[in-house]
Amino acid sequence: MTRRTPSGTGRSSRSRRTAALLATLACGAALVSCSTDSGNDSGASVSPRPTAPNESSFTGTAPSALASAGASVIDSARASASAAASSVSAAASEFAASVSADTARASKAAEAELKNVQGSGNATSEVAITGLPRAQTGGLLAVLVAITNKTDKKASYAVQVDFEDSDGKVVETRFVGAQDLEPGKRAEPVAISRSPVEPKLTARLAKAQRY
Repeated sequence: MTRRTPSGTGRSSRSRRTAALLATLACGAALVSCSTDSGNDSGASVSPRPTAPNESSFTGTAPSALASAGASVIDSARASASAAASSVSAAASEFAASVSADTARASKAAEAELKNVQGSGNATSEVAITGLPRAQTGGLLAVLVAITNKTDKKASYAVQVDFEDSDGKVVETRFVGAQDLEPGKRAEPVAISRSPVEPKLTARLAKAQRY
């Protein structure tokens, strides 16, 4: 015996299924619509790509950072070299002035005394010369003349120092001396060459006279 379903119940079931399907389709459409609208209404702004400037409107050449740095280094080096040269010149002048103040009178007396001296003089064994460091003399060629009175009486000394080139030619002569030196005492005047640094010169004890 076959059971028959009331026709009203079957129609109601089909209606519910149809409504569910339509609701699903409507939701999908709504999601698609929401997704599309969300992309357009996100509120984010996109800046347009900047365009390159028109180089034809520029004039001249842009400075090179490397060239500018190099020029700065060169200028600084020149300034330093100039300052160093001035410093050396000042030091040389100061050294020469300090020596001249102490020895000018003795030098004149020594030169006058040695005019009539033949040969190397009678006191070369009592005199020795030693070169001074150029760092100490401001770059000048100078020698310390050590005069020691090896006698038992007070005495004065006159010394001639020649500055020679590599060929042995005398380029410059300086005179120093010591006045009234006690027995056993020592004096240390300085003989300074005023010639240029080049060519290099060598100091030589030419004469030493005790009087």
